[in-house]
Amino acid sequence: MILLRPFEAIGSQILDTAFKAGYSLTLFLRSVACLGGIFEKRKSIASQLYICGVQSVGITLVVALFTGMILALQTGLVLQRYNIEGFLGTVILVTLCREMGPFMCAFILAGRVGSAMAAEIGTMNVSEEVDALRVMSIDPVRFLVMPRIISLVIFAPVLTVFTNFVGVLGGSIVANLQIGVEYSVYFGKIFEYLEDPKTTLEIFYGGLFKSAVFGCTIAVIGCSNGLRTSQGAVGVGKASRKAVVDSFLFILMLNYFMSSVINRFFY
Repeated sequence: MILLRPFEAIGSQILDTAFKAGYSLTLFLRSVACLGGIFEKRKSIASQLYICGVQSVGITLVVALFTGMILALQTGLVLQRYNIEGFLGTVILVTLCREMGPFMCAFILAGRVGSAMAAEIGTMNVSEEVDALRVMSIDPVRFLVMPRIISLVIFAPVLTVFTNFVGVLGGSIVANLQIGVEYSVYFGKIFEYLEDPKTTLEIFYGGLFKSAVFGCTIAVIGCSNGLRTSQGAVGVGKASRKAVVDSFLFILMLNYFMSSVINRFFY
């Protein structure tokens, strides 16, 4: 029996992971089923838009600015060796819009918003407030989960647009001051690259689609961990940490699969 204990632990972990994945998927589908009452929850959605989105703008734009500056510096030094530093603006635009913008926003939202959702709903769960909602015939998914998912699905793409814009501007400053690329050349190459409608569609709308999926994923994982919280304050802390870790893992995996599909579609 001692020899079987490692296999029992592995099997138990697999079953636990499968249960959590099924619970999160069911939670998402139940939230979709509640979309018919979205107008009734407009105040809750507006409140979550402010909490999850507007309050995250400052830190996201600061990160975006310095990300664009770092990209410009490191990439510009390499391009300068081959005398093609004029294409620096195009490289930064494509890098931010395709990958870094949605990816960076998702990580910030996961750390700042996803953990907060798990902690808030987890605290309500261990203090039996969620059970009180059920007693009053109020669906916790409709009341707590759906507004949070909608708010992140809406605001994650908006935040990504701001991130891409500020990142490109930050890159232009470094490109001009440290790499020696004139602003006219920097932005001229960007506009020249965007003349192809297919290219514009791919780098902009592909990134916005990614960010919407990331926002939905973060909200579902945060709410799922919150609703499964137990063991009081200790459980709330575990749920918050688990929400961040799970969100990071799913963002990485989904980013790869969506990038593969988008690249195959456009190329």
